[in-house]
Amino acid sequence: MSTDTSPTPKSGRPARVRARPAFATVSSPYLPPIVGLFVGVMIISNITGTKAVLFAPSLQFEFFGLQVNGIATDGAFYLFPLAYVLGDVISEVYGFRVMRRVILTGFAILTLAALSFWVTTLLPPAPGWPNNEAFNTVVGVVPQFLIAGLAGYLVGEFMNSWVLVRMKAWTGEKHLWSRLLGSTVVGQFFDTLVFCSIAAPALGFTSAGQFLNYLILGFVWKTLVEIVIMPLSYALCGFLKRREPTYQQALLAA
Repeated sequence: MSTDTSPTPKSGRPARVRARPAFATVSSPYLPPIVGLFVGVMIISNITGTKAVLFAPSLQFEFFGLQVNGIATDGAFYLFPLAYVLGDVISEVYGFRVMRRVILTGFAILTLAALSFWVTTLLPPAPGWPNNEAFNTVVGVVPQFLIAGLAGYLVGEFMNSWVLVRMKAWTGEKHLWSRLLGSTVVGQFFDTLVFCSIAAPALGFTSAGQFLNYLILGFVWKTLVEIVIMPLSYALCGFLKRREPTYQQALLAA
């Protein structure tokens, strides 16, 4: 570390002046909070998704020989689609390499969260604390959910990002709607298929009708949410593209 030995006005003796501390700079002010929100949505969804939810239990019909009773889903149905919206935005603006690092970072944090929950459930409760069983029920790691969540997350997010970036290579800056919709359909299909195939028995969806109900509802719902909030995705992509200097430089160089 360098120091400045300029003389002081009073004594004429050199004074040691501390150099400024060194810090690395953050190249983008927008990417870190988006990544934080993305990972937060994944963690929250993995907790809320352990609750089985049934809507309209009186709704009964037969579909290709399979009996469907009610609309079955999990407790993450209202939040989880936001993860794909954020994944689309990151892939569209920052590219597949950045999104790949985000996916792997999220995977590591989800794994850390699951291990932390598991270790905490093993710790002895304080005498007289009445909520130990409730705590274990809420955050206790269910192996099937952990495997289902991590596997669906990896497969779905990688497919979502890869498809969007490949489509952008064909369309350039045009037809953003097609990239957002196309990547979501592919990513959500594989995510839902992998997750539901592993998690459905743990949620109590054991019959063929219940599984089909869970699978189709999850896929259709997440895709519809992407369509409904597509204007938000457009606005966020446009905002970031205008504000990120490196994106403008890449456009000029293209």
